[in-house]
Amino acid sequence: MPTYNKLIRDHIPQIIEMTGKTPKTKILSDEDYKTALQKKTKEELTEYLNAKSDADSIEELADMLELIHALAKVHGSTIDEVEHIRKHKAEQRGGFDEKVYLIEVEE
Repeated sequence: MPTYNKLIRDHIPQIIEMTGKTPKTKILSDEDYKTALQKKTKEELTEYLNAKSDADSIEELADMLELIHALAKVHGSTIDEVEHIRKHKAEQRGGFDEKVYLIEVEE
């Protein structure tokens, strides 16, 4: 019997049951949930970095975005607020569209 010990999407237990298997799950405390979200974000980032195609990369980015939505809630915010802050920072400091790479700064 495989052991996973990781945060999963809400419908995964039902999907597992549809295969005739029985998942063992628990509901996390708020603090454990935050920690599990952070761990899952690292996992998805690693999967993104290891993706072999654009399609796989987009799939992993979608997973990361889902986690960002959840993390915003954990921190008492919303994805709209995160987006507002992102836009403000882009207006003030720019985005990453121009591919600028800083090598050094002379004193």
